[in-house]
Amino acid sequence: MLPFTYAVRNLFRDPGRMLQTIGGSALVVLLLVAAVALNQGMNNVLSASGAENNIILVGKGSEESMERSEVHLESETISATSIRGLDTQLGVAAVSGEIFYQAPLVTDSGVESQALLRGVFEKALLVHQSVRVIDGRFPGPGEVMVGRLSHRKLGVQTDDLKLGKSVRFEQEKLRIVGIFEAPGTVLESEIWFDRNDLANLTQRDTLSSITLKLDDAEFDDVHVFTLQRNDLELAAIRESDYYAKLSKFYQPIKVMTWVTAALVSAGAIFGGLNTLYAAFASRIREMATLQSIGYTRKALLLSLIQESLLATMTGTLSAFLLAYFLLDGLTVPFSTGTFSITLSPLVIGVGLIAGILLGTLGPLPPAIRCLAPPLPKALRSS
Repeated sequence: MLPFTYAVRNLFRDPGRMLQTIGGSALVVLLLVAAVALNQGMNNVLSASGAENNIILVGKGSEESMERSEVHLESETISATSIRGLDTQLGVAAVSGEIFYQAPLVTDSGVESQALLRGVFEKALLVHQSVRVIDGRFPGPGEVMVGRLSHRKLGVQTDDLKLGKSVRFEQEKLRIVGIFEAPGTVLESEIWFDRNDLANLTQRDTLSSITLKLDDAEFDDVHVFTLQRNDLELAAIRESDYYAKLSKFYQPIKVMTWVTAALVSAGAIFGGLNTLYAAFASRIREMATLQSIGYTRKALLLSLIQESLLATMTGTLSAFLLAYFLLDGLTVPFSTGTFSITLSPLVIGVGLIAGILLGTLGPLPPAIRCLAPPLPKALRSS
């Protein structure tokens, strides 16, 4: 076995090639980390947004989009009184009829951007139990309450959506009176209106959906209700299943993330292989000399792999540092809300495995080619 210091000394023999190897591996690992973190962040926020014991009633045929759904106003009262086993708080059934709307909103700074609007009454807090008002109060007529991350969805500064500021929708100016959080869910990107206000501004006389929180009741009880009341034209879906379907809807975006990462990574890997081929080709005589004094080809191959691992793991560490400063905690807006990128153990594990594979499998083809020539021929090579 060659001493480990031999691999360390050879690594610094050509600083230019060393930096190319480190940079290429850092780029590959960084792209993989970003792809995994983006997909995991989107999956996590969508899966956390739906509660297992919440059932959504939407118009038949609109199970995949609450925005397109239309539910009769009287359905809220009928469902609250007809379905037994719903959760209640102080005698109030946990049933919330809501209007969900996506439209441009203008802030006081003049920025116009697409916003996620939800028209609700206070009893919405009975079904969306992850929501907590952290500043101000629940909105009344002429007022709105904004999610903690809604500024990211609108692409404005945090101060543009602080208490006392206003937003304009359909030429109507509404004052911000509350800020709420709903950690890890898409709700944090929404702006909540008084339901009557949003109905008037959008000229709607129907709801988008009704959310029910179950206690003793089961999903089948709600499903049977929708079948018995065909006149209401309702369909029931678990809130968790609704957001799971949304996750599938975004599958093409996730695939494109992986494809982009793979294409750029492939370019970096082939560039790194060319660098290794050039570096090892110039050392054929050196390898032959070491064989002639007693070192086996297996020992030389192991030393070349050690040399490559030192470079790629340095690149992997550099990628983690870049990801920590550039990606960790970053909030990314998408059509349904926003999600945060986190360097979770899974993300770090994928990056670490990628770095190890680059360092062990990458140098094998050029190293084998370097060690393949017969000893007499290798000693005569220039």
